[in-house]
Amino acid sequence: MKNPLLVPELREILAAGDYDDFRDFCEDGHPAVIAELISPLSAEDIWNLLKHLKPNNRAEIFRHIEEDQQLEIVAKLRREEIACLFSELPPDERADLFKQIPEKVRESFLPALAQAEREDIRRLAAYQEGTAGAVMTSDYATLSPYMTASEAIEHLRSVAPDKETIYYAYVLDDRRKLIGFVSLKDLIIARREVKVGDIMHTDTIFARVEEDQEAAARKIQKYDLLALPVINGDGTLVGIITQDDALDIMVQEHTEDMEKLMAIAGSHEAGVYLKTPAFVHFKNRAYWIVGLAALGLVSGFIIHRFQATLMNMLILALYMPMLADTGGNTGSQSATVVVRALALREITPKDAIKVFLKEFQVSLMLAIVLGLLSWGKVQFLSRHVDLPAGFTLCKVGVAIALALGMQVVSATIIGALLPLGAAKMKWDPAIVASPALTTIVDITGLLIYFHTAKLLLGI
Repeated sequence: MKNPLLVPELREILAAGDYDDFRDFCEDGHPAVIAELISPLSAEDIWNLLKHLKPNNRAEIFRHIEEDQQLEIVAKLRREEIACLFSELPPDERADLFKQIPEKVRESFLPALAQAEREDIRRLAAYQEGTAGAVMTSDYATLSPYMTASEAIEHLRSVAPDKETIYYAYVLDDRRKLIGFVSLKDLIIARREVKVGDIMHTDTIFARVEEDQEAAARKIQKYDLLALPVINGDGTLVGIITQDDALDIMVQEHTEDMEKLMAIAGSHEAGVYLKTPAFVHFKNRAYWIVGLAALGLVSGFIIHRFQATLMNMLILALYMPMLADTGGNTGSQSATVVVRALALREITPKDAIKVFLKEFQVSLMLAIVLGLLSWGKVQFLSRHVDLPAGFTLCKVGVAIALALGMQVVSATIIGALLPLGAAKMKWDPAIVASPALTTIVDITGLLIYFHTAKLLLGI
């Protein structure tokens, strides 16, 4: 970008009312960069700048502005200005914005839109959030199977300015049912007189409108698609999901999984940390933390139950943190790989036995390594500790090492089976994969630790 304008210069432009430099600046620059540069301005000042641009340029910059700022701008516009702005926005983005606008404002500007645009907005906005229908766009190119390759190219050339992508063109029959697709490359290398129906690909990968948006995005990733057609129950093409939309979906889903993994409630939107009030952050985190803290009291009851054991063998208290940390770490590792495999559809709850056997093998190997290390740690760090008569450091070390090994095996198995059980119950596996798991593993670990010590050491 040449000669980037700074906020003081933008304020000078607004004060002087000379917008020529700003127009030139916007024509040379990327809309996303311009949107970022003007974001410190008030909603009113941003619109005073944008309204002096060409409609398509104005819409391109507006769509890169943060959603909350978009809503502030729309709230200050007249119905004709809103209608003009909406007519230039991509169908999927104007439908998303439409859903965020108060109903009173919606009804005021909808009559100012063309009928086709009104129907398109209402149709796209009607799909349930989180589905393929809610993230698709109606800006796609279609062809008839009876067109020749040269006719198809001419048709795409004429509709290209109004379409989000023309690299894929979808072939529809007389009832608008999806029967295949061709790429721009297919048309360019084909003979001019060949029919589209003769060169189209009939093995079309598609999504259904009610399908989960993450599943649709995974298809784009799996099959290396630039766009994915979306059909309704009748097989009629109703929209496409483009690669950039799929990337947004993956970021959103990753954010949601990460926050659920840490037992954080809320909407799980990306990029809203600083905009979210502290009380909302507190509310999103408090429920699980308070609940798990209450469940953690069970650990206190277990320690109280074995108070006599600790009094007789104080050395056991020194290695309780090691047991808890190791169990939590191994359980979290196991849960993480299983949750990821579930998210990528590599496994399903039906594979529980296979997962159990694999994680059991892994846990046994970890148990042997960590058990030997813990035994050596006891011999080295506690060699000067006074023990009750009749007990040797070697025997105590064996009890601690065995308890640790059993804790590793149990924590790994619990970490693997909890997400599978949640998926079987149609719950989100990520919810049980970290804080809940840690609390459960702490409880089982203490039971294993004290019972092993009691049995082996006779205390």
